[in-house]
Amino acid sequence: MFRLFDFLGRSAAIVALDDALRASGVHPMLVPDAVKHVVVRLQTEDIRPPAEFFADAAELLAFCILGSEAFRETNGDLRAEAMDARFEDATLEGDSLDAKLILITVHAGLICPEIADLVDVEDA
Repeated sequence: MFRLFDFLGRSAAIVALDDALRASGVHPMLVPDAVKHVVVRLQTEDIRPPAEFFADAAELLAFCILGSEAFRETNGDLRAEAMDARFEDATLEGDSLDAKLILITVHAGLICPEIADLVDVEDA
């Protein structure tokens, strides 16, 4: 299938996000380009350097996509425990960047059923 963004070349931000997704255990081809573009747009709301934001965003996306156990197998116990806490904080806050990233996975249909059960979509 012809992919317009491949023809024109991938932006540096998308390439950085793809690399961060891969490092977090999710193959970038599993994440639609539309989701990646939304994440890149969210990066403009953050004060951190893009590479740091993309690494953090990819880690949370991976947690939502893979689920807690698969994320633990890929990233280790310490990262999985940190993601559990980060996920819980994001669902309680409701309007943080992390909450928006979680919502993206819900609306894109990427979220693991195990994680979806923890999200109250009515408040989203």
